[in-house]
Amino acid sequence: MSPKTIAPVLALALLLLWARLACALPAELVLAVAAGQSDEQVAAVGKLVASGDAGVEVFFQALLDGNVQVAGGKRVLVVKDEQGVDAATNEKVAPLPDGLEDAVVNNRLRGALEAAMGALKLTSPDRAARLAAVKALEDGAGEEMLPLIGKALAAEADPQIKRLLSLVQAGVQLKSADPAVRMAAVKALASSDNSNTKTLLLGVLEKKGDSFAEPDAAIRAEAQDSLKAVQSRLSVGERISQVFTGISLGSILMLAALGLAITYGLMGVINMAHGELIMVGAYSAYVVQNLFRARLPGLFDWYLAAAVPTAFFASALVGMALERSVIRFLYGRPLETLLATWGISLILMQSVRSIFGAQNVQVENPVWMSGGVEVLTNVVLPWNRLIIVGFALAVLLLMWFLLARTRLGLFVRAVTQNRGMASCVGVPTARVDTLAFGLGSGIAGLAGCALSQIGNVGPDLGQTYIVDSFMVVVLGGVGQLAGTVYAALGLGMANKFLEAWSGAVLAKIAILAFIIIFIQKRPQGMFAVKGRMADS
Repeated sequence: MSPKTIAPVLALALLLLWARLACALPAELVLAVAAGQSDEQVAAVGKLVASGDAGVEVFFQALLDGNVQVAGGKRVLVVKDEQGVDAATNEKVAPLPDGLEDAVVNNRLRGALEAAMGALKLTSPDRAARLAAVKALEDGAGEEMLPLIGKALAAEADPQIKRLLSLVQAGVQLKSADPAVRMAAVKALASSDNSNTKTLLLGVLEKKGDSFAEPDAAIRAEAQDSLKAVQSRLSVGERISQVFTGISLGSILMLAALGLAITYGLMGVINMAHGELIMVGAYSAYVVQNLFRARLPGLFDWYLAAAVPTAFFASALVGMALERSVIRFLYGRPLETLLATWGISLILMQSVRSIFGAQNVQVENPVWMSGGVEVLTNVVLPWNRLIIVGFALAVLLLMWFLLARTRLGLFVRAVTQNRGMASCVGVPTARVDTLAFGLGSGIAGLAGCALSQIGNVGPDLGQTYIVDSFMVVVLGGVGQLAGTVYAALGLGMANKFLEAWSGAVLAKIAILAFIIIFIQKRPQGMFAVKGRMADS
């Protein structure tokens, strides 16, 4: 064999030998993970991670997948498709030995393995992978991972990841036997905004019998100061969450009540079927979703572009038919109108049950509405609710433009303020009634389409919002767009803040009591109608 031939062969042999050595793992640690006791397993996992050996991640994944078996309590094999490989040496084992036993992965070991898998990604070149790895370690890092965390911290250049890594390291160092290390860890945790840090600091201050978990009084005092700082930061996040959920609920109530503000304010009709018009809009979105999934799967993420107008027109047509066929003959008879629309609501609910079934149906979010925006560690604003808030504002602006800047809006305002005089000057009041009722019903359909994106859709969907919608309209002032907006946002915010303080049931009772007292003192609501009503 010539020197020119020997050189490549020798290089290939050295490469194969290096690959085998690189994949080799300490046999005693591999056996401890696969067949040791619980504490021994967790400790061995940390040592394997800290060793930095190639092949650790493959071995851990095999354990999580249930592909690891132990031969005679001495040798650990990765077995897949009837083929075995020694987990320590990476050598093929054929034939498979008798008496193989599956390695048992209990919940504690599984948690340690998953945390270790995350820790192994701390040195990934991908920032997103490193950030995810740090967040995974916030709940499952042990002392055995400190060397790897320290190594990653020294090499990390991203400020956000570096700060999170420092907090993870401090959380682990709380268990150190050195008081100076524990004191430094407690001080470092003061800058955290993670709820898990609060739990760690409470553990330092915990009292077991007559003695404290932390024997050093100075460290306990520092932990108390750090706990106050963390609680203050967390309380800010909780307030932000409450404000956002209040705005989110308020925007939904506003959508549900806008249509009712028009129909109730224009004609004085107590439409008990308004909730079912919301339901019609939600089921319209469900039907459009199914059509896109069956006929246009490639455009499924954009089905809402068709679902929104479909929901509007479907509910508007149902509302106009309702006004033409029933309500038109009951003007000036509020009790009969209430009973008739209540009966129609029952008919609509039963029709939906007959067509779609009594069970709730699910309307999926498009990809671009999934996930959320992380403002703080304990504050994540979901995209679907953010988009619904924006959608509610867009509907409100369109409503304002329609009522303030168009001919139909002029007619609606004229009929609202003085129906008789409007009729005398040539306003077609009957046609305006039908169009206004259709507009209000269509907006209810838009509310149903929005609601379909944050929960399941069922025949009873409208019943959840009909009472709240009437409360918003009455509190804001009948027929007043601005009053509806303020009342919806106010009730949404009050409801969420009271829920955090007293619970959902007491919050609802308190709001109802407030509205009763408010209406007694100011029957016209926050904003009174300007002008004279012909029927007054």
